[in-house]
Amino acid sequence: MILGAGRVGESVAESLVSERNDITVVDTDPARLRELQESLDLRTVTGNGIQPSVLKDAGIEDTDLLIACAPQDETNLVACKVAQQLFNVPTTIARIRSPEFADGNPILDKTGFGVDKVICPEQTVTAYIRKLIEYPEALQVLEFAHGLVSLIAVRAVAGGPLVQHSLAEIPQLLRGVDMRIVAIYRQDRALSELEGQTRIEPGDEVFVLAATENIRTVLGALRRMDRPVRRLMLAGGGKVGLRLARQIQGQYQIKIIEPLRARAEYLATQLEGGVLVLQGDATDADLLGDENVQDMDLFIALTSDDEDNIMSCLLAKRLGARRVIAVINRGAYADLVQGTTIDIAISPSHTVLGELLAFVRRGDVEAVHSLRRGAAEALEAIVRGDAKTCRFAGRRIDEVGLPAGAQVGAIVRGLHRPDGSEAGDEARPEVIIAHHDTVVQPNDHVIVFVPRKRMVREVEKLFQVSATFLF
Repeated sequence: MILGAGRVGESVAESLVSERNDITVVDTDPARLRELQESLDLRTVTGNGIQPSVLKDAGIEDTDLLIACAPQDETNLVACKVAQQLFNVPTTIARIRSPEFADGNPILDKTGFGVDKVICPEQTVTAYIRKLIEYPEALQVLEFAHGLVSLIAVRAVAGGPLVQHSLAEIPQLLRGVDMRIVAIYRQDRALSELEGQTRIEPGDEVFVLAATENIRTVLGALRRMDRPVRRLMLAGGGKVGLRLARQIQGQYQIKIIEPLRARAEYLATQLEGGVLVLQGDATDADLLGDENVQDMDLFIALTSDDEDNIMSCLLAKRLGARRVIAVINRGAYADLVQGTTIDIAISPSHTVLGELLAFVRRGDVEAVHSLRRGAAEALEAIVRGDAKTCRFAGRRIDEVGLPAGAQVGAIVRGLHRPDGSEAGDEARPEVIIAHHDTVVQPNDHVIVFVPRKRMVREVEKLFQVSATFLF
């Protein structure tokens, strides 16, 4: 059950419906629900989701998972409490904007609001952007296994050491750095098979798994390394803009353009003196020119208006900004501008989707990341059981039976004790870049790239532990 039919609720519903889940969406806006029902195969109920009678009409008594993503934090907290206490819903997730209610806060446990997981789209988007600031050559940087392994997407550029070479040549060209290319998208279509003779061409979007410590080397192998980001201009000082500025102030030279005077004055009181806050319109070419946008290493448009974000990024790039990023809420707009004059288009609803999908996936799934606007996924799961009860345990990767196109990119071993409990401070984890003959052990963290969502169920089954499984 999804409470709230806004952008996050719609994105989650669209993703889960495509996997043949039984979805009910509850919202107070009947017109919005009609639009959803016309485009998606789901059930809708009009009403206030904190009222037990509305939840009961919506089928809360048979619900496995409640995702409360209404606009107000208070609504989501109360809905989770009602669902957990009155209807014994097994798992509840609440979208909470306030930093006062983070995961681990005792007021959220079963004796409090009964929230199993807190998601904050603003914080998720902020963390996503910070990675792009740290690795300006990348299109996407995602972490697995407590940050030990990263999946990066990068646009191959002519002149990169690996470009125009085959995958079989990579070990000789990049000695001492183990990496695994798990997918190549050429002209927006995934290559069906990656074989030794497959060549990396300029313009390819390449997805690579490697130990996080090797990410810079891998990026440099696929394109010329950009100079580090030092100067940033942020268009918009809303929730994401303020969060981002607070986290990176002191590390970079930052200018913020905020259209509302009152908000600009508030930003000035919340940030260090080294951050320059300007009141103005980021779509004003004269203002951008006066503030030397041509000297900016990165221009990021973060306002709540998609059109303003697109326009300000186009202007900034035309005036000489080295790289531009736009936050765009409408998925169709993001697809349209991604990879054009605008270097990266970020869809907030898709960035938060992975946090929710981890609770839906079967098996012991640790993390899920939605890729390519939800068309593909990368997931991290822990192998439980043994060779008699789990397809992955104790077998070579080429014996597991992955669906065609899905690839095991990396394995992290040593994060758990033999009994399955977390190793804690004594952990000495080992990152293993997977090959066809790599043997998977119980308690390994296995990171799988799934190029098409319809394969996800097949991959999940491989991790499930069954008392009746016979290989």
